Amino acid sequence: MLREIAAPVADRCRPSARRDVQQLRARLYRHGPQTLEMDELLVIVLGPGGSWPARQVARSLLERFPDTGALGRLPVDTLRAWPGVGDTRAARFAAARELGRRLGLRTGPGRRQIRGPDDLEPLLRRELEGLDREHVLGVYLDARHRVLGVRTISVGTLDASLVHPREVFRPAVGLQAAAVVVAHNHPSGCPQPSGDDLELTRRLARCGRLLGIELLDHVVVGDGGLVSVREHGWPGDEVLGAISKEREP
Repeated sequence: MLREIAAPVADRCRPSARRDVQQLRARLYRHGPQTLEMDELLVIVLGPGGSWPARQVARSLLERFPDTGALGRLPVDTLRAWPGVGDTRAARFAAARELGRRLGLRTGPGRRQIRGPDDLEPLLRRELEGLDREHVLGVYLDARHRVLGVRTISVGTLDASLVHPREVFRPAVGLQAAAVVVAHNHPSGCPQPSGDDLELTRRLARCGRLLGIELLDHVVVGDGGLVSVREHGWPGDEVLGAISKEREP
């Protein structure tokens, strides 16, 4: 119903909506993007051509998500279904978001050397905090342990049989990474590593040794902070033996 009511209004004001975007682009060229407000930047990213004017869509999104971090984590499917967004605008937004994230990793603080889990905490919190499902990430490092890139390995559940080493180490080969840190969140909020976490860690560490790409750590993120499996206790055969016995009926 909302779309049906809004669409005719949007059709009548479409020329002015295009002019709005064009004027914002002109301001960006003259004075730089840093002079634009958050809603104005969003208008430029969304662009003209939707069922609602870009300015109206931008304001509705920022009113619903005043925490821009939450807006930055919004799933693409949710964006596509948002009134006035649709497929094209959702794709523009998602691409701009990912481009900004990757450029930030290469030019910003993410390029600093990773010496331990504390150095990764800002990055991991930005990527994983507030998610309602488990996300497994790979953080890929060069020989000096600087971040080359971050990739999402899986979404939904953490299971050693579902998180395949191939999916973890394939980006490492493409990025020519020397090492990788695997990280995932616990939506329950408790960052304590589980038996499955330890089993997955050992499996990935073994594959990394075969490939010559070291698994530096497996970090679990929760509401109360993060836990490094490396510091918690790197799993050996005796740990997994105990886990297997616990699972026996």
